Amino acid sequence: MVKNWILKEEGDSKIVGELASQLNIDYTLANLLVQRGITTVNDAKKFFRPDLKNLHDPFLMKDMDKAVDRLNKAVKNREKILIYGDYDVDGTTAVSLLYTFLKKFDPTLEIDFYIPDRYSEGYGISIQSIDFAYENHFTLVIALDCGIKANEQVAYAKTKGIDFIIGDHHRSDDVLPDAVAVLDSKRDDDTYPYKDLAGCGVAFKLAQAFAKKNKIPSDELYNYLDLVVVSIASDIVPITGENRILAYYGLRLINSKPRPGLEAILDSANVKRRPKALYNINKSIFSKELTINDLVFIIGPRINAAGRLENGKTSVELLNSDSLEDAKVIAKKINDINKERRNLDNIATMEALDMLSKDITTLNKKTTVVYNPKWFKGVVGIVASRLTEIYYRPTIVFTKSVEDESSDETILTGSARSVKNFDIYEAIDACSEYLEHFGGHTFAAGLSLKEENFEKFKEKFERVVSERVTEDTLTPEITVDTEIDLNEINPKFYKTLKMFAPFGPGNNSPVFCSNGVTDTGLVRKVGSNHLKLSVCHPNKNGYPISAIAFQQGEYFDQIAGGLPFNIVYNIEENEWNNKISLQLNIKDIKMLE
Repeated sequence: MVKNWILKEEGDSKIVGELASQLNIDYTLANLLVQRGITTVNDAKKFFRPDLKNLHDPFLMKDMDKAVDRLNKAVKNREKILIYGDYDVDGTTAVSLLYTFLKKFDPTLEIDFYIPDRYSEGYGISIQSIDFAYENHFTLVIALDCGIKANEQVAYAKTKGIDFIIGDHHRSDDVLPDAVAVLDSKRDDDTYPYKDLAGCGVAFKLAQAFAKKNKIPSDELYNYLDLVVVSIASDIVPITGENRILAYYGLRLINSKPRPGLEAILDSANVKRRPKALYNINKSIFSKELTINDLVFIIGPRINAAGRLENGKTSVELLNSDSLEDAKVIAKKINDINKERRNLDNIATMEALDMLSKDITTLNKKTTVVYNPKWFKGVVGIVASRLTEIYYRPTIVFTKSVEDESSDETILTGSARSVKNFDIYEAIDACSEYLEHFGGHTFAAGLSLKEENFEKFKEKFERVVSERVTEDTLTPEITVDTEIDLNEINPKFYKTLKMFAPFGPGNNSPVFCSNGVTDTGLVRKVGSNHLKLSVCHPNKNGYPISAIAFQQGEYFDQIAGGLPFNIVYNIEENEWNNKISLQLNIKDIKMLE
């Protein structure tokens, strides 16, 4: 697939030069800072050295005072408290955080947690859960990572004498649920300084506010940041501002002393953490640590797996575990579930691709919408992501959810994924007359509809997207931070580059471009369709540098023939034989004629 390379505008040369001089760093690295809005030494110090003291006062969030007062009342009066959360990583980490925090504050509290069943209850606050709370005498429910649209459910709970505190981070409707407190910085009337907290981040702010009110030392709160960073990584929220501080210290905690549940997940995934590794270019010593990507691809999917195929309660039990041995038993079970999940999503993806290949109308459409009643509800989001990568257009994957026997109506549930610069939530909202429920973000959403409305929704969704999307939007882009000479890349350069981490949305790992490079004659095919190279600028002094280009084997003959080419890439570390060396991870290649 052809990709557009979009080169970012360079920073003001005077500001970049002054910053490079004051910080004693490479001009290219100073330019990366300026491109991120960091233009002074003070800004750079805050960026390179995130400080927990710069976290915002939690009471700046709308309704936080009401939430803490109601929670304190429940604690004082010995009420039964139920912590409720979504079944995904963000929800289960949020529940684990608040549950374990309150249990540590007062082990005698009558407190429990509730994770809805994806299949029988669906997303959000269910009527079934409120009935459970009533029957078991819970008078306060704290809903995390969900509830911002649960007007009907919260009203029903009030008739049962149950109060709700909602802590969410999704978009709200015009009318909020009639809860004691609604914590969501995306509320139109909320002036909280940071708008991109994950659901677990909102749970942390509630815990932070409760700690402040009850004079609990701040240091005790920081033991929960490993859960917060897992949610930040897995929910793909921006790693900027407050999230960057939380993620930075959360990663430090995971790399130094992860809680037993996370340690057990790493063990079940055969991840061996080494505190130090030898860097073979100049024998400098660097730490080898888990990164945001490791959380996204190793820890997150395993926590998610239980909620996708069984019940997310298992994941909370794992995260709450005090014993490593007990945690390993649960982690093994979850790891087995994750293997089953991978098999199911692979099958569903292949079936979806086969379905699309047989539909000739697919080629000219601006959307991808597919439905199969046999697909597992827990994997349709993964399938949607894969189809988006392949076809690169707004995508929704549906499966059958539940049947309403009283009306003989079948309900379909779908998961939506978008492409860069297109708001799929707004497109779905424009088709809301055919929907039962929907919610989500700019790039991902969930929805449900009656089967009889599927074709009508599909047609209108295609029409809405066609009217709003452009051809440029439907062409994959690689945003390039700056062009550099390969000879600039050395251990000192990379050591400073690592300080830009943690990487993620809003602070992506820098993408570089180098033009007119050649291979030194060592290019070879590896795996199914990958290239292993050794690249350099011809006729320039400097050492060649190793590179890997995944799924780009079609360029082998031209590169092996000595033709020059342009590359865009990230710089990373590659471990081999207990040694770590620099490597280019090539994202795209353009041959020069």
